[in-house]
Amino acid sequence: MLVAIDGPAGAGKSTVARAVARALGFTYLDSGAMYRAVALAGDRDPASLGIRFDGDRVLLDGEDVTDAIRTPEVSRAASERATDPAVRAAMVAKQRALIAGGDWVAEGRDIGTVVAPDARVKVWLTADEAERARRRGQPVYEVRERDTRDAGRDISPMLPAADAVEVDTTGLTIDEVVDRIVALVSARAAG
Repeated sequence: MLVAIDGPAGAGKSTVARAVARALGFTYLDSGAMYRAVALAGDRDPASLGIRFDGDRVLLDGEDVTDAIRTPEVSRAASERATDPAVRAAMVAKQRALIAGGDWVAEGRDIGTVVAPDARVKVWLTADEAERARRRGQPVYEVRERDTRDAGRDISPMLPAADAVEVDTTGLTIDEVVDRIVALVSARAAG
C-alpha cells in the first residue's frame, strides 16, 4: 500500500510522514531530500545521480549528504531546480522505481497527483501561512513566494489530488495528525 502525503513547505510533511511510516511499519520516502540532493549536485545530470536512503540518511553517489542538503541555500536551490522539466522527469522516475513494491509513506508536493496518482491513500497536509513560516523560521513572504513558485510550475505543480483528504495541522500535535492519518489508512485497508 502507498500513502501519499503532499502539501506546502512547513505543513509538517516530513515529520508526520516519518511518524506515520513508523506507526504502520511502512518504508518512508522523502522526495524533498531527492530534490535537495539534485540541488547540491549542481549542474550534474539528475538522471545519472545515485540517490539512496539508508534509514534517515541520504546518500548522493555513496556520500552521506544528510546534513548538507538541509541548509537554507540548498532548500531554496531545490525549489528552483524542481521547476526544471528534466529534473522533475528524472526524480519522478526514481521515485516510481523506489515505491514500485512494498508498503510506503511518500511525501512531497506531487506524489498523489503525478508520481503515484493511483495511491490508495492521499493526504493533503497543510497549515496556515503564519504557522508554516514559524515552523520554518522564515518570514511569511518567503513561505508565500515558495508556495507561488511550487504551485505555479508548468510541470507537476503543487496542488491537492482531487481525492486527497485535507488535514490542517495548525494547532494540532504531531501525534494528533499521525493518529488521523493512521486511522484513514486503516479505514482504506479495511474497505
